Amino acid sequence: MPTVEEIRKALEVVIDPELHRSIVELDMIRRIELGADGEVSVTVSLTTAGCPIRGHFQSSVRDAVMGLDGVRSVNVDFDVLSDEQKSALQRTLGRNDLPAGALALVENVVCVGSGKGGVGKSTLTANLAAALAGEGRRVGVLDADVWGYSIPRMLGLAAERPAVSAERKIIPLDANGIAVMSIGFFVPEDSAVVWRGPMLHKALKQFLEDVEWGALDFLLIDLPPGTGDVSMTLAQLLPQASFVIVTTPQPAAQRVARRAAEMAHKVSLEISGVIENMAGFVTPDGERYAIFGEGGGQALADELDVPLLGRVPLTMPLRAASDAGVPLVVENPDDPASQAIRHAARGLIALAPPPRPSAPAPVGMALPMAG
Repeated sequence: MPTVEEIRKALEVVIDPELHRSIVELDMIRRIELGADGEVSVTVSLTTAGCPIRGHFQSSVRDAVMGLDGVRSVNVDFDVLSDEQKSALQRTLGRNDLPAGALALVENVVCVGSGKGGVGKSTLTANLAAALAGEGRRVGVLDADVWGYSIPRMLGLAAERPAVSAERKIIPLDANGIAVMSIGFFVPEDSAVVWRGPMLHKALKQFLEDVEWGALDFLLIDLPPGTGDVSMTLAQLLPQASFVIVTTPQPAAQRVARRAAEMAHKVSLEISGVIENMAGFVTPDGERYAIFGEGGGQALADELDVPLLGRVPLTMPLRAASDAGVPLVVENPDDPASQAIRHAARGLIALAPPPRPSAPAPVGMALPMAG
């Protein structure tokens, strides 16, 4: 049987296709165990549980170790780097070395889409971010609605401009602890952005690669209406992202939202759930009127076999807070809309895969852990 060091040496040929370095150099080997009858077990640490190149690592590690004399079988297991280990990996790479994502320190990417405009998707994104932050999560928001950017105003940042770090990374603006990036920070507020597919792809790629997002539990991406270029680009760049669909109760909106779900399925994005917005108008006196009908959100969730994360009523403070640049969940946490949004945020937390705890090192392990 080969020694642990010989196996480690053999694994130097396994290259991360995104980082272009050996998994040994990147300290992605968590442990190597030698069993009876020529059995070897290798554990590889990934940056996220949903790593899209997991299969590449599994086959490459197995092939590299099986090439050693005396090895009869190879088991490849995976775990997830801790925050400290991710930080060590980032230091090893250098800021300019990070891949399309540079989202290596982001645990969960959630795209918020609707298929159509006017359903309150941006309002929900801004308030969901604030609600997640209120639950103690580290949160970022990427406003990918290039034509209808509104997140800067809703989070009180319309007059701000981001800085650039010494490593030439764009520093997101801060909205009460929420990291925010939008095309609205780079153009006058009332300017129309007239771009076609290639320009959109380039801008979104830059927002993902060249923005210093740092360590986040959730990155919420506010999608534009429809199922076109932006959604396709994000699906290509973020295959591990999940999708939350926003609809209003009436059947017409539900059917359009269904098309957004179909787009997500076609590009292999997981659908986490549905949020029904404008689920009745609640007056200041507490009376409720179903001005957009009822049941569309639940019907869509049932059709897609995903949870209905929340039914958010339309209230006057919800509109006022958005115009004022302060999320309602911060301004008035007792408002019925705030309560529903916080419920939806807790649903997202419950659906997110839990970070895997770092396992103790086995006795005699010859490979140091990152960090």
